[in-house]
Amino acid sequence: MTNKIVNKQMILSVVLLLVSNVVFAASIGTGGLSAAFSKGNVNLGIVAGSGQAFREDYIILGVGVGYYVLNGLELGVDVQHWFSGDPAITKISPQIKYVFTQPKTIKPYVGVFYRTTFIEDLDNESSYGYRAGAFFSGGNGVYVGGGIVYEEYEDCSRFVDCSNTYPEIIISVSF
Repeated sequence: MTNKIVNKQMILSVVLLLVSNVVFAASIGTGGLSAAFSKGNVNLGIVAGSGQAFREDYIILGVGVGYYVLNGLELGVDVQHWFSGDPAITKISPQIKYVFTQPKTIKPYVGVFYRTTFIEDLDNESSYGYRAGAFFSGGNGVYVGGGIVYEEYEDCSRFVDCSNTYPEIIISVSF
């Protein structure tokens, strides 16, 4: 298969995927909103959804893990696999996120990531970006996060646009 330019439909599909899918994360540690972001806690996440790339429809499954090395500072990695379309796509994203734990009910966050996208029978694609948003306490160890992500592709000649901005939604349970 020759190199193809990923069209605007893929970018829109990724945006819709991130808006429509809910990421469930379990934070291992003591309860409470600030405790969820405490040093030593581990976050586990699951992503399930669908998307479109290369004029193909995909089923997307993914997992993520993060570890709070300091209060509010998380190091993590996410892996997604896009299958049921051709070519198969796998994305690996190491990331760093900081959650401001000082505010009582709203916990702003900022983060950076680097993503490598492995596309079957094509050259890999790399991107990097940042995110910003906030977590809100839902009570009983549940918190909801929302924000915006900016991603820039290193080899933008393969894409219609060299960058992409999209929303993210996170629902997490702390126990």
